[in-house]
Amino acid sequence: MIQTFNQHNFHQLCDVVATKDADLKEIIERFGYPPYWSRPNTFESIVHIILEQQVSLASAMATLNKLKDRIATITPGNFLPLTDIELKDCYFSRQKISYVRDLAEQIINKKLNLDDLVDKTDSEIKTALTKIKGIGNWTVDIYLIFILHRLDVFPIGDLAAVNALKKVKGLDKTSSTEDIISTTLSWKPYSSLATMLLWHFYLEERKR
Repeated sequence: MIQTFNQHNFHQLCDVVATKDADLKEIIERFGYPPYWSRPNTFESIVHIILEQQVSLASAMATLNKLKDRIATITPGNFLPLTDIELKDCYFSRQKISYVRDLAEQIINKKLNLDDLVDKTDSEIKTALTKIKGIGNWTVDIYLIFILHRLDVFPIGDLAAVNALKKVKGLDKTSSTEDIISTTLSWKPYSSLATMLLWHFYLEERKR
């Protein structure tokens, strides 16, 4: 059975994972619950995640907004006619032009149906999405958490989550991937909620 979280059980499940880990409980006590980060299952949402690869959230949002100014509604059909020059004017890098074009073409050619992904397992979704140019494990993990609200995902490639985990757990900055994954095992099957708490911690600490 595919397990997900939603806006109604979000705080309850944050509390459940916090009972498994006193450090996560302390995050809630210090900063309250994290926002319910959620995006619709659309082409635009995946474009947004691709734009967030290896840049700041603010930079990605600026690019997305510039694209919206250009085509109003971000759909595969509206995106594909844009030239490289038009997309560079929207702050797209050469690589991300290529990635989003491939995504748009896959959807237009019916090789990818986002609605069909809802009923697939995390592993099946990863297989389907990583066939698309520029979509790797991190992009899939963010899709699973933000869009499909899958319950048990820890994005090992997410620097904010990993750095927050190291700080919360007092781990050495040079800790191995194996050490980090081992630390997350006690959160199962609620790793996504733990991840959102770590992001919340990271953002609140940066405000200070």
